Amino acid sequence: MTMVREAPDLATLQRRAAERAAARAGGADRLRGHIVCDGLVRIFTTEGVEVVALQGLDLVVDRGELVAIVGASGSGKSTVLNILSGLDTPTAGIARVAGFDLLTMSARKRLRYRRHTVGFVWQQTGRNLLPYLTARENVELPMRLAGRGGRAGRRRATELLEMVGVGYCADRRPGQMSGGEQQRCAVAVAVANDPEVLFADEPTGELDEATAAEVFTALRTINAELGVTIVVVTHDHQVASQVRRTVAIRDGRTASEVHRTARVGADGVEELVTEEYAVLDRAGRMQLPAGFVDALALRDRVKLTLEPDHVQVRSGEERGTP
Repeated sequence: MTMVREAPDLATLQRRAAERAAARAGGADRLRGHIVCDGLVRIFTTEGVEVVALQGLDLVVDRGELVAIVGASGSGKSTVLNILSGLDTPTAGIARVAGFDLLTMSARKRLRYRRHTVGFVWQQTGRNLLPYLTARENVELPMRLAGRGGRAGRRRATELLEMVGVGYCADRRPGQMSGGEQQRCAVAVAVANDPEVLFADEPTGELDEATAAEVFTALRTINAELGVTIVVVTHDHQVASQVRRTVAIRDGRTASEVHRTARVGADGVEELVTEEYAVLDRAGRMQLPAGFVDALALRDRVKLTLEPDHVQVRSGEERGTP
């Protein structure tokens, strides 16, 4: 009979991830700024036409965080992921991951960065696993290429597959697994060489809701048990309930963030509190939520009034104004 372990709650996983990340970093004082983007710009030129995908994006992800980046198609979220994972080069600004400067990195250093510092999970399950290898062999492969195979590699591959909940698939090839099982195996492959950061591009885009939840559970477990910083790009705003922080991108800039934190209430019971924030850049600019703009019919100009503890935003179009 298979024993089913009860999954820890989100608050417990968050604490565990912070502890593992501090251990990896060499102390809690080294946890901040694992990923830093400052004024990040990416311009593509197609048939003589320039397209600005990122317009001065700012983002900071602390070591050991599990962060989701959400946004509509064309918002720039995939461009951010491609830059941070070393698949693309920014046009201007600052982009640093684990101490690597992604603007000045040489081709040789970029290859090493992609092999050892970061892991990647694609949306298409067929891109993550070799079809002629079993799940265990797929996980072992990155370690073999890094010269760390043998019994130790086989043991680690088995441990990682168990960690993401698909140990029973160890001897199955991808064609013998479901889409969700393949994606969880892909997570194990991505962290086989113990990277500092794991990037996932729409890892649940081809899965149903229940299966997607299993994949996010695998990501949270890896984050908690290994202390790996994880950035997930998705169009699904429902992931706010799955991760500690959700960053929304609109028109190539960070627009808002949703934070989920564990707090002890007046009755002594721990609860998760969700709060949404607008993002203010260094120049003092921010994007108002689209729902607020539409509800108040804000257009072109707005009036700002400084109050003792807040800033009031009102429409600049007043009746009777010539």
